[in-house]
Amino acid sequence: VLEAVKHHGWALEFASEELKNDKEVVLEAVKKRGITLYHASEELKNDKEVVLEAVKRDGQALLHASPKLKNDKEVVLEAVKNKGYSLQYASEELKNDKEVVLEAVKQDGWFLKHASEELKNDKEVVLEAVKQDGGSALEFASGELRADKEVVLEAVKNGGSALKFASEELRNDKEVVLEAVKQ
Repeated sequence: VLEAVKHHGWALEFASEELKNDKEVVLEAVKKRGITLYHASEELKNDKEVVLEAVKRDGQALLHASPKLKNDKEVVLEAVKNKGYSLQYASEELKNDKEVVLEAVKQDGWFLKHASEELKNDKEVVLEAVKQDGGSALEFASGELRADKEVVLEAVKNGGSALKFASEELRNDKEVVLEAVKQ
């Protein structure tokens, strides 16, 4: 089985329960395909070394990690570095961690959707998000920041259609609208 998972991580699915709880076997499987963490024992889904290896290969493996490790900053940072959308699987506490959320939105601003309400109201985070995705992340920003001219200008510079998410006041601002129509 060890040789099989070294070459084909998905082979872990067909291993015995005993081998799905064997750290050496599971480590080899997740090194090949991180998402095979799904087939590991609950004990190994709570093993930091195993989960770190899995999320380094495939950030989506965070979905199958234990709640404890979904709240481990090192693990979650590795997951979002690999795949920003893994932020959705992080603990609520880490969805409120600025470093973690910035790492996700640097890949795609749309991942702002999964951030805490507090960070959706953080100007630095929202500015980074609207720079990454044609400005559409403005949809997930707080009402306060959708009414912030600097944020909205940055969003519409990256995609004129972001104007639809701006406050009514800024949708009536000539400078903002001119910037949006240039796009």
